[in-house]
Amino acid sequence: MKAMVQDSYGPLDKVLEVSEVDEPAIEDDEVLVRVAAASIHIGDCHGMRGVPYVMRPIFGLRRPKARIPGIDLAGTVERVGASVTQLERGDEVFGWGTGAFAEHAAAKAEHLLTRPDQLTVEQAAAIGVSAMTALKGIRDEGKVKSDQAVLVNGASGGVGSFAVQVAKSLGAEVTGVCGTRNIDLVKSIGADHVIDYTAEDFTQGGPRYDLILDNVGNHSFSDTRRALKPDGKLLSNGAPVDGWFGGVDHVAAAMIQSVFVRQQGRPFVALSDIGLLTELRDLAEAGKITPLIDGTYPLSESPDAIVHVVEGHARGTAVITM
Repeated sequence: MKAMVQDSYGPLDKVLEVSEVDEPAIEDDEVLVRVAAASIHIGDCHGMRGVPYVMRPIFGLRRPKARIPGIDLAGTVERVGASVTQLERGDEVFGWGTGAFAEHAAAKAEHLLTRPDQLTVEQAAAIGVSAMTALKGIRDEGKVKSDQAVLVNGASGGVGSFAVQVAKSLGAEVTGVCGTRNIDLVKSIGADHVIDYTAEDFTQGGPRYDLILDNVGNHSFSDTRRALKPDGKLLSNGAPVDGWFGGVDHVAAAMIQSVFVRQQGRPFVALSDIGLLTELRDLAEAGKITPLIDGTYPLSESPDAIVHVVEGHARGTAVITM
């Protein structure tokens, strides 16, 4: 089968290539998925770059542990393990597995859901880690309620585009922060207000918010808290990532400073979770969220798609098709 592979760290346009590899073997509790589409989230890209360096024990010290990257996928069950009873050959599924940037991938049966008719394979593949991060951040960690004011920094990205829609589904008044070219896009997914960061700094006066979901990390906590209400919350989900510590120091500073002020400032971690995925499927079926697809790229162009995401050009979620 064909797959995107990586055998060393380095410039991604140099170390990523599409090659012929063996199909993955499956365990008794797994299925083999013929992948139709796989989405790219920024965590995939950090792993391929091996940054921040403090994460190398997880990513792989000298080379990536995962030779074939990719987690979020949608496709068709082609083979089932001996103990799998809930799925069978031919089922259309989505969820997560290992080595998703390939024509076939292994996935635990319990990590997959049947794909509803309302979702294309591309849209189903896009409901992955980014969407789960948005749902957990806005609803579970932020505890957003109806009529609260929510600001999403980085509203046009993978997590941000889902976060805007989740906050709206909860009845919040949502402000999205993005660049000039994405203003109409962010309005189209439900934002009540849009701030163009090239013309206005949301931390310099203006409205205050009950929750800020920061997917960018381009302001210090002391600056960002000026845009919070007295009991507001700041959830840090992003910062410039490079070198030894990447955005870890940014997040740590917010946590320390929040001890001395009323506003909360903390990171959160959203891992793949079948409960969150099920709720996202239900929201999509109800028309409350629609995955924003940046573009689709054939597997042969997948290295270019990865570079596109790393450079911050993606609007919504970039999807690789097989």
